[in-house]
Amino acid sequence: MATPLTADRLLAALRAEGCKVVEHPGWRTHTRTSSSRPWGPVRGILIHHTVSKGTANTVRICRDGYSGLPGPLCHGVIAKDGTIHLVGYGRTNHAGGGDPDVLQAVTDESYGARPPVPNVGNADGTDGNRHFYGFECENLGDGIDPWPAAQLDAIERASAALCRAHGWGSKSVIGHLEWSDDKSDPRGFGMPDMRNWVAARLGKAPTAPTAPTPPKEDPVMALSRDDVAQAVLAYRERKADEASKKAGRRIPDVYGYIVGTYTTVQGIAADLKKVVALLAAQKEK
Repeated sequence: MATPLTADRLLAALRAEGCKVVEHPGWRTHTRTSSSRPWGPVRGILIHHTVSKGTANTVRICRDGYSGLPGPLCHGVIAKDGTIHLVGYGRTNHAGGGDPDVLQAVTDESYGARPPVPNVGNADGTDGNRHFYGFECENLGDGIDPWPAAQLDAIERASAALCRAHGWGSKSVIGHLEWSDDKSDPRGFGMPDMRNWVAARLGKAPTAPTAPTPPKEDPVMALSRDDVAQAVLAYRERKADEASKKAGRRIPDVYGYIVGTYTTVQGIAADLKKVVALLAAQKEK
């Protein structure tokens, strides 16, 4: 249980952990906090998947919300490329209601591989928007849409950043499905694994992300159409020369070969037309 980080401290914590952060206009004051809907004390971090496609579209939805649920829908959107888009601060509409036993277990960090199985849903549970930081992660949530390494690394870093800032351990990080019995996110990776990765990161000093190794250029794909055409002609001419030497005569050049083949095909087509006409005439009789 802790006092929420200020917006500036939250941003600084993410950057200190090596996160790539994009600040969207007005995120520091874009909030659902009010006298009747307080923010804090904070007790942990909640991870979600968005069931959406496309970073720009996902960020827009999480910033603005939709009919029946106004934005912001989280503090940060974690894109496929690992960029964290800050869209809101304070109380945000991401957690909904959840199990009070889970909240206590997270606060105490007193569980094993997983917190207690939640038996309370969004509608009737304890107010999670008050107590959790929330990260929405761009993914269709169908168990098929991949989670790129850069995105998983960013989830790990963002979680570790806030845990480090508050002096929490990795058990302060849970998935939405571990908070509420009617949620399934995040789907596609296991939260016990994520907590293990966060724990390992918390055990060492923050580092910058490793730059991905650029893919090697396929030498075939690098060839232009003209390159390929010239290579084919050169190859065929070489083969023709080799064959002519063996046969003691000159093989027709490529152009002549093509013209001859085209003429042959024309003749075959003309013969087919004649045969079809004869068959049609016989059928009419």
